[in-house]
Parts: sequence; C-alpha cells; structure tokens
Amino acid sequence: MAPSHCDTNNQSNAVPVAMPAAVVRLGKPTPRIGFGTASATLGQAEGRAGVTQAVLHALDAGYRHFDTASSYNTEAAVGDAVAQAVRAGKIASRDDLYITTKLWIADAHPGRVLPALQKSLWNLRMEYVDMYLIHFPVSMWPPAVEGAIMVVKDDLVEMDMKGVWEEMEECHRRGLARAIGVSNFTCKKLEYLLSFTKIPPAANQVEVHPYCRQNKLRAYCRDKGIQLCAYSPLGGKGAPWANNSVMDSPILEQIAHEKGKTVAQVGV
Repeated sequence: MAPSHCDTNNQSNAVPVAMPAAVVRLGKPTPRIGFGTASATLGQAEGRAGVTQAVLHALDAGYRHFDTASSYNTEAAVGDAVAQAVRAGKIASRDDLYITTKLWIADAHPGRVLPALQKSLWNLRMEYVDMYLIHFPVSMWPPAVEGAIMVVKDDLVEMDMKGVWEEMEECHRRGLARAIGVSNFTCKKLEYLLSFTKIPPAANQVEVHPYCRQNKLRAYCRDKGIQLCAYSPLGGKGAPWANNSVMDSPILEQIAHEKGKTVAQVGV
C-alpha cells in the first residue's frame, strides 16, 4: 500500500514517534506523514482483514493520519482497525486520528455529494472525517451497477464544479467533514474553484516526488493558503498509476549510499 505522502497483539517494542503536523485553514492540524490505503488491486488481493492488519501495524509505528477513498475499497477496513485500536487501548478514541477520504467521480454531481459522504462515514463507522477531498476534477455518469468504480472513458463529463463544491461546503457546515479540499487539481482548476468558493479548499493532494516536483503548483498553493499534500512520494513503485523513477534512481541510490541511508529515506 502506498503512503500518501504489520502484528496486532499490542506487544511491539517500537516507540512511536510523534508526527509533525501542518496547520490547515479548516479543522485540526494535519500530520505531515500519512498512511495511504490505495493498492494496485484496490483492496481485493489484500482483503478487508489484510488492510485492517496493515493499518493496525501502522498505528503501532506511530502513524496517526490515514488516507482512504470510496474508490479504494478500504474504508470499511480502516474503520475496523480504528475500532479495534480503541478497544485494545492503542489510542484513546477516534479523535486521536486524522482520517481523509475522497469523493469518487461518479458521485461528483450535485445531489450525490452528501449521500456519498454519508455512505463513506457508514463504511468507516465514524461521525465525521477530518478531510474530505474531491478525488479528481472530472465527473462520470453514475454506473448502472451502484458502487462500481471502473472508469469508463465515454462516460466522463465536465464537472459542475460550482454545484459540487457548494455541496462540499454543506458537508463541512453539517460537521460531517471538518475540512474540505481537492485532489489532482491544477493551478487553472484551482483558480476557477477559488473564483466562487465561500469556503476555500484546505488542501490539494497531488503526486509529488523528486521526479514530479510540481514547483509551479506548490508555489500557487502556498500563495493561496492551500496545503499541498503529496501522494506516491516514492513514485508508487509497482502501482499501475505510477512508475519506478524514484526507487530505481541511480542518483538517489548514490546519495543514499554516501549518507548510509536507504533510497526511501533520502527520496521523500
């Protein structure tokens, strides 16, 4: 499973390290390192129990920010892990965590946003998420089979961004999403979004790593007070949506060797 940026018997000798956090314009500070729950098989190969175990191990290691999405098929497993962690005393309550989930493109239509978040909360068994993101700046006609996540190119349509964002703002006003934001938005898309928002996006989650630096977007988000959040910070090696440029980089391998570190340690 890719970071957005495994024993469950509570006998780990590791001492969790406190995660530094970034202040965002809505909600509580966001831990700077998150544990992503997207996988190449969208949770199918891992299974619900496998994802739950991975999240529990991540909790033992000190992770407190968990990133999921309706399209990952992992929300229920994350919810299982959080419930188990509370029962086992690993954390005091769900409030100790920062949970991010996302609005899938088939639900990115006026009238479908609030029900989509309510379904995600039901899967997570939570009353709220800390961050709710529009997954992509595009919509797709809802599939014939409810819940199907396959992307059908011919069914992609331009998003009614104003209508969708108004409902994202309503999710925030109702307390169902402590913060709202976007994912995979360019400067141009953000500029259009900001032209009508009453509540500006708190974050923009995009691919960022040494071979995809996003310098222009980073500067734009910094200027507008939008927290940029990196996914696939190691390039997402092995995943169909990414590449091996980071982990197979001879430059990073040389730097890691000189510093006595791993490629992953010097790559993020």
